[in-house]
Amino acid sequence: MDAMFTVVLFVLFLLILETLRYALSAIRNPEAVKVRERLKSMPAYVDEAPAPDIVRREHLSDIPWLNRLLLTIPGVRRFNLLVRQANTGHPAGFYLLLALVLAAVGYLIGTSLLKIPYSGLLCAVLLFFVPVLILMSRRKQRMEKFQRQLPEALDLVSRALKAGHAFSGGMKMVADEMDDPIGPEFDKTLDEINFGVSVADALKNLAARVACPDLSYFVVAVLIQRESGGNLADLIASITHLIRERFKLYGRIRVLSAEGRASAIILIAIPIFVAAALLVVSRSYITTLADDRIGRVLIGIAVCMMIFGVVVMRKMIRIDV
Repeated sequence: MDAMFTVVLFVLFLLILETLRYALSAIRNPEAVKVRERLKSMPAYVDEAPAPDIVRREHLSDIPWLNRLLLTIPGVRRFNLLVRQANTGHPAGFYLLLALVLAAVGYLIGTSLLKIPYSGLLCAVLLFFVPVLILMSRRKQRMEKFQRQLPEALDLVSRALKAGHAFSGGMKMVADEMDDPIGPEFDKTLDEINFGVSVADALKNLAARVACPDLSYFVVAVLIQRESGGNLADLIASITHLIRERFKLYGRIRVLSAEGRASAIILIAIPIFVAAALLVVSRSYITTLADDRIGRVLIGIAVCMMIFGVVVMRKMIRIDV
C-alpha cells in the first residue's frame, strides 16, 4: 500500500507540473496561443523549401510525443471532437492530463481521509470524469447559442442570394458579421472550400463539427438543391421559418414541463441532503450502515434505483420537437 501511495504521489507531481505549464502558457499570453493555433492550421511559406504539407492533421497536444501517443489510442478523436465543440482554447491533451491529476488527487483523498472500502478508487473515477462533464456543459451552452444564431445567419445567406451574391459570398457575410460560435464555424467551412474541399464535403464537415439538428436541415437542403436545382434563397427562407416555429413550440413545451423538472430536482436532492444531514448530526448512523456488508448492499441498491429514477424522469419531461 505504501509503495502504491508513493507511485501515485510521484505521478501526481509530474501531472501537476505539466498541467501548470499548459495553464501558465495560456494565461501569460492568450492572444499568442490563438495566433499560434491559427498558424498551425495554415501551410508555412518558406523560400527554396519543398512543397508544404497542407494535409490537415489532428492536434491533440503541444507535446510532440504525447500527441503521437494520443493519436494511437482509440476513442481519443471522439474526445477531441468534444473539446473542439466546447472551444475552450486548450487541446485535448490538456484535459486528459487534468483528468489524470484529478483522479490521482481523488485516490489520495479516498485512501488517506475516508475509511470506506474502495473509497480511493471511487473518488478517482468520479474526479476523472469532472473535466468531461465540464466540457459537455460548455459544448451544450455553445451549441444552444449556435442554434439561437442560426435563423439570423440563414436569413443573411438568403438575403445575400436574393441580392445576387454567390452562396459562398453569403457564408462569407455570416463569417464576417456574426459572433462566436456561428461566425468562426462558417469561417472554417470557407477555409476548407478555399483549400480545395468541395462545397458538399465542407458542409458535411460543418454538420459533423456542430451538434445542431437544425443545421442538418440546412446542409441537406443545400446538397439536394445543388443536385436537382431550384430557388435556393426561397428554400433557405422556408427552413428559417421552420426553425423559428420550432423554437416557439419548444418554448411552450418548456413552460408546460417546468413543474415536472422542478419535481425531479427535488426528488433527486432529498436523499442526498438527508444523508448529508445525518452525516453531520449522527455520523455513527451512516458509518454503521457503510461498515456492514448488508448496509453497503443497500446503499448500492439505493444508488442504482436513484440513477434509474433520474433516467425515467428525464425521459418523461424531455420532449423532442
